[in-house]
This record gives sequence, structure tokens and C-alpha cells, in this order.
Amino acid sequence: MTGPDLLAGRERALRSLELSVKRKLEGFLHGEITGLLSGPGSEPNEARPYQAGQDDVRRMDWNVTARSLEPHVRAPLAERELETWALIDASASMDFGTALSEKRDLAIAVVGAVGLLADRPGNTLGVRVALGNQVRRIPAVGGSAALRRTFRTLLSLPRATPGEHPETDLATAITRFNREHPRPGLRVVVSDFHTSDWGDALRRLGARHEVIAVEVLDPRELELPEVGLLTVVDPETGRRREVQTSSKRLRRRYADAMEAHRERTAQAIRASGAAHLVLRTDTDWVRDVAAFASARKRAAARRTPRGRTGIR
Repeated sequence: MTGPDLLAGRERALRSLELSVKRKLEGFLHGEITGLLSGPGSEPNEARPYQAGQDDVRRMDWNVTARSLEPHVRAPLAERELETWALIDASASMDFGTALSEKRDLAIAVVGAVGLLADRPGNTLGVRVALGNQVRRIPAVGGSAALRRTFRTLLSLPRATPGEHPETDLATAITRFNREHPRPGLRVVVSDFHTSDWGDALRRLGARHEVIAVEVLDPRELELPEVGLLTVVDPETGRRREVQTSSKRLRRRYADAMEAHRERTAQAIRASGAAHLVLRTDTDWVRDVAAFASARKRAAARRTPRGRTGIR
């Protein structure tokens, strides 16, 4: 495909993504994706009892404290601008897909969906792309035109050749992600989570931010097909190995191992306090995101009674 044809194809993909998201998801997150955490607002809100270890003593309301003989603080109003950062795992294992798309395509699509739904005055979206020992930064921007430039950059990212880069250390990438973007906001981590030992880093990220962990899967990763002698390749290292898939016992062992791995992944995400969204290359990702967003909206409504100030 020539340069102009490639660019035109990316523009068509971008327009298709935008139309799909806005048509099918509009209303699910609108009004819920902003103000997920109280920012360092400057406008005072109503006074409430002081909570040791949680409230800043510099916000103590001494007048109310003196009248009630109980320590009170004047909590700030939650900031309405939302700073969103997404971390995309761009390791070679994400360049895999045997169904409707590759896992990389889903990663970019879900970040695009978040960006489009959070496209409101004052909101921004920035992206970090982790590959090997590097974490590329795509600056945070706001507005439809700037977001489209971000998506064009993501669509043009080069593929990761097996063995070309060191194995991506997701824990280190998340730690750096947390350290370099400290302002409270929404953080989206998109990966197949094939590596281990990232749970503590995700938990530290969740202590400061609202976090959505997006696990991207392909059905061929979950079970081996019965196709006789099969050559499998480690996408991270390029190592090859031949396996005899006609062995029912081998297929069962593989399926059990993947099931156990996925359960460990789910447990680690739950322990971190992050929301867990699972996307598969063989299903309608827009429908899955809509169901996830709808469930979060209902949960937020239960947590925040009508008329209560603060988080909405």
C-alpha cells in the first residue's frame, strides 16, 4: 500500500471509530467520566467532621470546630476538569489476532473511545506507549482536532518484531506512569497482562487515581486448536517450539494453565481497586465497552445519592 493510500485508510479507520463510539456509547459515560476524583480545588464546600489520616489539617475550619467542639474541615469542591492518561502495552504479543482484529487494534480503539467520551471543555487525554525499556509520551491534549492527531499517531505506531526489543516490563512502565503524572484523574492501562509482578504497581496507581485496567484477549490464546504438529513462536523473544496439538492431555493442560493465569490477573486487578474491562478480538468491542460503562454508571448512582455534593 502506498503512502497516500495508507494515510487514507487510517483516516477512514479513524472516522469509523469515532462514529461507532459516538453512536453506540453516547450517554453511557457522559456526565460520569468527569469528576471521578476530587482534585485540589480552591473553592470551599460545606464543612464536615475531620477524618484523621485522610484530611489535610490546613483545611481545618476553626469557626465550626469552636462552635461544635469537634474538629471540622472545609473540603474543596471537586474539580470538574478531568485529566486522563492511558498506558498502552505495545509489546509484540499485542500484535496478534486470529478473529475480527488484532489486540493492538482493540487497545487503540478503547483509548479512542475514552478520549471521545471525555471530550468536554477542560478535559485532556494523553497517552504513554510501553515497548521494551522505553515508554513513549504522546502529550495530553483537549478538543476533537487534537484528539484526532493523537489517534493518528497511535495508528501509525510501528509493529514490534519478535526479539527486536527486550521484554516489556509492565510493572516498571506503570510505576513510571504513576510517578510522571501525579495529578489525580483517570488512568487507563491497556495490556494482555501476560507478564507478572505488576499488581503492586497497579495498586499504587489506584491509590491516587481512578483506574481502568483493560485486558485484551484473543481466543487462540485461551486454548490450543487440534491441528497436529504446530510451531509456536514467543512474540517477545522470537523463540520457536513445536508442539503436538493432537494430544488431548496437552490441550487440557494448556487450557487449565491459561485459566489459572487469567484468574490471577483478575485477582490482582481486583486487589488494586481498579475497574476490570475484558475485551476480546472475537466479540463486538463497542458492545462490551457499552455494557461496562453502563454497569459503572449504575454503580456510581448507588454510591452517590441524588443531591449529595462532591463526586458525581
